[in-house]
Amino acid sequence: MLPRSSRPLEFEVDGTYDHKKWEDAQMKNGPVARVGDQIQITKIILDGDKLLLDINGGLKGPKGGWRDHVSVGVGTPRPVSNNSNAAATTGTTIAINFHKPMEGLASDDVKKILAPLLDFDKRSASKLYSETLTPELQKAVAEKRAIEGMTRDEVIMALGRPDHKYRESKDGVDSEDWIFGIPPGKITFVTFEGSKVSKVKDQYAGLGIQTAPPPQTP
Repeated sequence: MLPRSSRPLEFEVDGTYDHKKWEDAQMKNGPVARVGDQIQITKIILDGDKLLLDINGGLKGPKGGWRDHVSVGVGTPRPVSNNSNAAATTGTTIAINFHKPMEGLASDDVKKILAPLLDFDKRSASKLYSETLTPELQKAVAEKRAIEGMTRDEVIMALGRPDHKYRESKDGVDSEDWIFGIPPGKITFVTFEGSKVSKVKDQYAGLGIQTAPPPQTP
């Protein structure tokens, strides 16, 4: 998770950083990007023994026009502009601390330094996320099936978006059913309790009537 921050995020040349400060910034300001998201380095600044990298526009929000700073009306003034994002911060800045002059520094050197944080190989977000899964989950996703213990994101990776969702609360326990498929044919019911799958059930239905699975050819 790459957080927004009111000040540059300190990042050491050895690839370490203060996780607690970054988490606090994320809790306070929200994320600029999550794992697998694509970001853009929009500006590079040399500042003494630090290299500042603006991500997605940096700390400053998008520039607004003069209307964003003018209000009119009697009693409670109203802004002239409807640009609610005029002061919004869309990016952040990473400050790489070298603690010495940066002579002979090349772009490949910076990529290696940022390797624990940024992946410069162009891959899809789903591919990056799938690589973090256990072998069992990777196999289930590849076979396009849901299994117990999956999160909602992992079920979507395996089966796509559900056709229907139903929620209920029983004996103080909240559950949610995701239903994949439309009769006639195979219908998959995926039940969540909390954030994980607790049960997966397949049925075969025709015109709203449950039937037995189709016969298999020996």
